[in-house]
Amino acid sequence: MSEVELVFKVLKEAGRPLKSKEIADMAGLDKKTVDKAIKVLKKEGKVTSPKRCYYAPAV
Repeated sequence: MSEVELVFKVLKEAGRPLKSKEIADMAGLDKKTVDKAIKVLKKEGKVTSPKRCYYAPAV
């Protein structure tokens, strides 16, 4: 599983918006890696930001 897929999986399973630091802790990844993955997911339209610095899967 790629880092991008792992970040997306963590977001879907959380059931609530998460900060990138929380995602990093839950996925066991570095925060910078999570930030890059979120950037990719946002570009693909798979992730939204309901409030500043929080991320959730797009519906």
